[in-house]
Amino acid sequence: MIIDKLAYSSAIRSKSPFLKSGFAVGALLICVGFGAFLPSAVILLTMMTLTLKLSRTNAKHYKNLMIAPFTFLLMGTAALLFDVAKEPMGIVSFHLGSVYIVVLFERIIYVLRLMLVSISAVSCLYFLILTTPITDLFLVLRKLHCPNLIIELMMMTYRYIFVLFEMAIAISTAQSCRLSNINAKSAIKAFGGMLSTVFFQAMQRANFLFDAMESRCYDGELRVLEEYTKATASEKITVLATLAVLIAIAVANVYFKIWIS
Repeated sequence: MIIDKLAYSSAIRSKSPFLKSGFAVGALLICVGFGAFLPSAVILLTMMTLTLKLSRTNAKHYKNLMIAPFTFLLMGTAALLFDVAKEPMGIVSFHLGSVYIVVLFERIIYVLRLMLVSISAVSCLYFLILTTPITDLFLVLRKLHCPNLIIELMMMTYRYIFVLFEMAIAISTAQSCRLSNINAKSAIKAFGGMLSTVFFQAMQRANFLFDAMESRCYDGELRVLEEYTKATASEKITVLATLAVLIAIAVANVYFKIWIS
């Protein structure tokens, strides 16, 4: 919900969603395509700076948003640090039966690079979703000839995230008032009851929603107003110049080996 509020209050909320999407996706492709330290670090700093400046968010909110993907990366890449060898080698080695579990310097560099590239890619996506409302992103997908069925499923799923969230909060508040989570056993039982109640209410609301759509002559396609501002020539030049600089940095990093790649 915070992400949605920040997107609607962004300083560039009225700018072309096609231009913002192209910039974010272009930076993402550069980051993932080259997969090196220097371009990933530059993209991370660039996207972080632009997001904090243009999305009306602050460093605290941005840090909280980064905690979840960073934690996932830590857990996902921890296993990549270790390797199996027949003799002790590397920085650290543990004897396990007839083999050794070792940590090689090259593997540490690989894991650090993978984490930096992944976090940089996440920063590109955060720039897009914190400056562009989801309805504008649906417009971009529609202009790219994405199947209407997929777009409608995304719209309804996005809407029901908030509906289910509000129902879950209301039920949890009522349970807390009745001291249903006073201990671990009762908390688990209350959580199960909350899930079952939310499920049945969601099914009921879905049926009501479908009846309301059919009463309004629903023919299989949700039609919404499309309002967006076309990108100016100066905005296009700025985005293209920024992407060109990022590509130049990535190419220079590979050609001149400026940093570990």
